Amino acid sequence: QVQLVESGGGVVQAGGSLRLSCTASGRTFRFAAMGWFRQAPGKEREFVATISWSGGNSNYADSVKGRFTISRDYAKNTVYLQMNSLKPEDTAVYYCAAGGNYALGSRYKTDYNYWGQGTQVTVSS
Repeated sequence: QVQLVESGGGVVQAGGSLRLSCTASGRTFRFAAMGWFRQAPGKEREFVATISWSGGNSNYADSVKGRFTISRDYAKNTVYLQMNSLKPEDTAVYYCAAGGNYALGSRYKTDYNYWGQGTQVTVSS
């Protein structure tokens, strides 16, 4: 069983930055692809970023490419999402997820078995 706890959300002005953290319990973190997804009010949960179990590969949604960076720290069992140049349309609840040992990570919600509770990110214009 893996438990995921997100932190780092908040309110920021457009153009600002935030860093989200997701700390995992359990040894399976070492072999799990990790992902960040987000869900805005009235919308489907959508893919944001993923990192492979090895940390060597990452992939991003087109809407955040060049602004967001995903990384992981095995010693701390933590995955991060650094968000720069934030826009009002980035406002959403952000969820961390843990999946299988995918070599390239995964963009698909169905590939993730464990989810965090979510953290709110609000970007004001």
